[in-house]
Amino acid sequence: MKISKQKVVSFDYTLTDNAGVVIDSSDGHEPLVYIHGSGFLIPGLEVKMEGKKAGDAFQVTVQPADAYGVRDDSLVKEVERDMFGDVDKLEAGMQFEAETEDGIEVVTVTAVGEDTVTVDGNHPLADVTLNFDIKVVDVRDATAEELEHGHVHGAGCHHD
Repeated sequence: MKISKQKVVSFDYTLTDNAGVVIDSSDGHEPLVYIHGSGFLIPGLEVKMEGKKAGDAFQVTVQPADAYGVRDDSLVKEVERDMFGDVDKLEAGMQFEAETEDGIEVVTVTAVGEDTVTVDGNHPLADVTLNFDIKVVDVRDATAEELEHGHVHGAGCHHD
């Protein structure tokens, strides 16, 4: 069975940047499982998965525009320290959810001053070319319930 829309796909992967630094990997973990066409994967990877089948092993390079985007310097802002409420120790690298006019977004603290904090709304992998080493483990039809809920059911799936 080939990967196409509404198929459940399981795959192992190692993700590196152009310097060969491992960013993420399924090594030592269960394969990543998703419903193809549901928007779970970055667009550039989802396109490259299309038509593959269980047992296929391949490499894919995804450019920033088809991954986490190109860095946007307008998303770096200096905000008042008191916006962080009673967080005692703010440090660069900490991430927070911020309410914006576009909804909830994750921001990363990049600098902490006495009265202000600099936050970056860019995804940490913005402007990074991503290199995937992939092995497709399984491809199957999604169940009606999985399609209705928009995610794969099975071990580890919990509903409220």
